Amino acid sequence: MLTHSHSKFLAGVWLAALVVFAALASMPAPSAQQAPGAGAPPPAQAARGRGPGPTDTLGAGPWDLAAGRGRIHVTAIKGLDRPWGIAFVPDGSLLVTERPGRLRVIRNGVLDPTPLGPLPEILAGGLGGMLDVALHPNFAANRLVYFTYSKAGEGAGNATTAVGRARWDGGSTLTDVKDVLVADAWHGGPGSPRGIGPASGSYGSRLAWDANGLLYVTLGERNYPPSAQDPGTHLGKILRIRDDGTVPPDNPFVGKAGYKPEIWTLGHRNPLGLYVNPIDGTLWSTEEGPQGGDELNRIEKGKNYGWPEVSLGRNYDGTVVGKGFTAPGYEEPVVYWVPAIAISGLSFYNGDKFPQWKGNVFVGAMRGNTGQHVQRVQFNPQGLPTGREIFLGELKQRIREVKPGPDGFLYALTDETFGAVLKIEPGK
Repeated sequence: MLTHSHSKFLAGVWLAALVVFAALASMPAPSAQQAPGAGAPPPAQAARGRGPGPTDTLGAGPWDLAAGRGRIHVTAIKGLDRPWGIAFVPDGSLLVTERPGRLRVIRNGVLDPTPLGPLPEILAGGLGGMLDVALHPNFAANRLVYFTYSKAGEGAGNATTAVGRARWDGGSTLTDVKDVLVADAWHGGPGSPRGIGPASGSYGSRLAWDANGLLYVTLGERNYPPSAQDPGTHLGKILRIRDDGTVPPDNPFVGKAGYKPEIWTLGHRNPLGLYVNPIDGTLWSTEEGPQGGDELNRIEKGKNYGWPEVSLGRNYDGTVVGKGFTAPGYEEPVVYWVPAIAISGLSFYNGDKFPQWKGNVFVGAMRGNTGQHVQRVQFNPQGLPTGREIFLGELKQRIREVKPGPDGFLYALTDETFGAVLKIEPGK
């Protein structure tokens, strides 16, 4: 089991981090999930807005690439627009979401041209849209598919995150489509408080099931930092619900005045990765920092993860966030990245195709010049991080998600208008 006591480990690098922060303070804001500069369109819109239209920068493949001391073989399934989430169906097919508002199926390595539907009305703008997808733990019997999406409310720009559920028989039609959770995370409409970036950013939102069949949902703070510490909203929280959206009675804040009962943890900026470690059942999340300070966190019941009171990153004007890098009462990350890589998806590997990777963490990265790769994080037997390895950097693609499939291979999604599912196998 990985440990969460890393205060001494972090303390040893404060001085080095301060030097890096000084350099970062003079850099422009990064372009992934970070706050854009004044007057700039949200990143997802910029690709379709000013200047030349997007182009396919990936190529057809396959690719044989280095990965540490070994080699990997990478193939691509193309034809997707901003793929965001992936789920592995027992029959070997893949479900993939597209952020513009579609749910697609890949059968025998071929993308079906017909999207699945009907889906609820989705507000696809900025970094909102169709987000994650996950199968019910008992999918083989009940055929239930869960997904998160940005849901429009009254007033221009007003939106929240919802968890939808549908029944899928394997064809192109979804039935019994309904919301099991509409988060109390409305933001962006008339009268909304002004944040540090567009309200159409920082939605989260990932899904993960635990061994007891309970569902965890991440929500970002939508670029309004104070909301992450406000227990009366779901913004900036990780939630825990039953499969029908009701609240488990052992949630940490059930019955506590002023707290939403769905809250499992609070103090999150933009948690874009969520995964249950298959080895020990612990829950982990990746979270984007501001200017520096991307995090890998072990998620524990009722804990506060600090944003915007503490952060290993800096504000975009170079000032210290809140109380600084750390303070009593807030959880420190197990691993962090300075400068930021615009960290995204997360998984633990426990397959047999890459035995040397067992127990390792995989994260995606999306930021130009420091990201756009898959990163493998290694741990020693005491649970301390001991090394990192970068691969897929040659492809120069924003990696939105990375997950091992039931076949033991690794799958990554490229967050591009000409997006793809990348299948990663051992090389020869």
